[in-house]
Amino acid sequence: MNESLLLDGAVLGGFALLFVLIFRRLGLGATLGFLIAGAVVGPQVLGLVGDPEQKIGVAELGITLLLFIVGLELNPARLWSLRKEIFGLGLLQVLTCGIALTLVVRLLAHFSWQASLALGLPLALSSTAQVLPMLQSAGRLRTPFGERAFSILLFQDLSIVPLITIVTVLSRNPADKGGPPGWLLFIYTVLAVAGLVLAGRFLLRPLFRVIGNLGEREMFVFAGLFTVVASAAIMETLGLSTALGAFVAGVMLADSPYRHELEADVEPFRSILLGLFFVAIGMMLNLHAIAERPMFVVTMAIALVATKIVILSGIAMAFRMPWRAALGLGLLLSQGGEFGFVLFAQAQKAWLIDPDAASLFGAVVTLSMATTPFLMMLAAPLRREAIRREERDGPKVDGANALIVGYGRFGQTVGQMLIAQGIPVTLIDTDIEMIDIASEFGAKVYYGDGTRLDLLRQAGAADAELILFCLDGDQITPDIVEGVKSAFPKAGIFVRAFDRRALIKLKEAPVDGVVREVLESAVKMARLAMTSLDIPEEEIERSEQHYRNRDKERLKVQFETGDMRAAGARMIVQDRREMLAPEGK
Repeated sequence: MNESLLLDGAVLGGFALLFVLIFRRLGLGATLGFLIAGAVVGPQVLGLVGDPEQKIGVAELGITLLLFIVGLELNPARLWSLRKEIFGLGLLQVLTCGIALTLVVRLLAHFSWQASLALGLPLALSSTAQVLPMLQSAGRLRTPFGERAFSILLFQDLSIVPLITIVTVLSRNPADKGGPPGWLLFIYTVLAVAGLVLAGRFLLRPLFRVIGNLGEREMFVFAGLFTVVASAAIMETLGLSTALGAFVAGVMLADSPYRHELEADVEPFRSILLGLFFVAIGMMLNLHAIAERPMFVVTMAIALVATKIVILSGIAMAFRMPWRAALGLGLLLSQGGEFGFVLFAQAQKAWLIDPDAASLFGAVVTLSMATTPFLMMLAAPLRREAIRREERDGPKVDGANALIVGYGRFGQTVGQMLIAQGIPVTLIDTDIEMIDIASEFGAKVYYGDGTRLDLLRQAGAADAELILFCLDGDQITPDIVEGVKSAFPKAGIFVRAFDRRALIKLKEAPVDGVVREVLESAVKMARLAMTSLDIPEEEIERSEQHYRNRDKERLKVQFETGDMRAAGARMIVQDRREMLAPEGK
């Protein structure tokens, strides 16, 4: 048994890695790679791995973790700033595309209206996993075009919960029908959500505060996974959607200081299990049924893409987008998405569709996802025109973003000055007491170790223009700076160095600026002291410049030799002080 599990894991991992690398290289996305890898190793092609049902049972935890992360991303401030796009553009897109595609399925496949609805609504969703990397690589995620695409994708992710509920209500499965009536199920749902919200406020947040004070990252990972699994288990016990439980758990913590830390810790598990989910879906595809009806798959895929392009472009123009940008948005979001596979599986469990239909429409989604990169290449001239007209207007600061790591006395000053300039700032620190105090003054500080690349990535470093390390002491090393610069080359990196020793350590590091903390405050005090002695301002200026020149000479020699004692003769000391000559002598 153990040998079989290890062998299956090695085979699945190897084929998944191979195909994902190939498909990434071709610009087709990781999801397609996982699906094709599953189909190849599955029982209908090479037959290297069996029992996909058992593996999908484990892999469904990846969907649960995905819904948890979607909930975590529902930051109230971001939602409010994009409320018109999310609940206007996004809602209209899901409803109109869902109804239109339900009619298309009914017309082409001649299914019942319940089955058509269970297939048409999922087809309205696009692939977040495919579209967001395309926007990020093109540098368009924080442009007006990218914000609209993100808003639609976010609403689509939110709609997975009500769509699962609709499938459950339509269920023909006697096991589902033997459950509680719909009105009682609704009451269970409301009570369960309310209970989870209360648990999040009065149990989870204090728990994470204790773990944060301990500084144990492993405990954060364990507590994050426990939160997801426990929330999903409670919902399953009540006969409700496990995805809804995980989603609510994420929403509970979306506005907490621990959001980025949790997201960074859970993300690796989510990625692995979600990849396994798509591999298992690929293994379960009935390739014989697809081979028997290839024209249906192609026709349905063309109808899916064309319907979404027409409707999305029309809605976008109704929201006053230029026609070129509207068409580009329609092309970008024209494919089916990964949540389609989730909802097809739910519909199959509910006896709304048979396994062959799930395989056929899984192939339709897969084929539609494969068309997106080619459609975007064909639309490149339109996209460039849309960028020139829509996205290059306005001040550059609107798209700026700064991450400040360390929100003590130093970071607070830096943060307030940037915010006053209108620069969006994300604040990160590990001091729980300081985070609580900052919240009393209205400052939102997230908990986490800002020297970790995964946490910086979750906090938006890939799109940031500035990363400022304002940590106390000598915590930022050249290795940390090099790793951050390599991972996020677009961001300018600025470091607070406590003294000249820290400054010398960073001499070879790829930083855009280093500030020696004790220098400027000491110079300021010396100036104040001389002013109190009625020394003329011009003499004070000359004294300061004399010191700075000497200090710069010492630093140059110390940089070259690496010896803190080098150029000691350049220090200004009492026994060999050099009186400044009067001006002009």
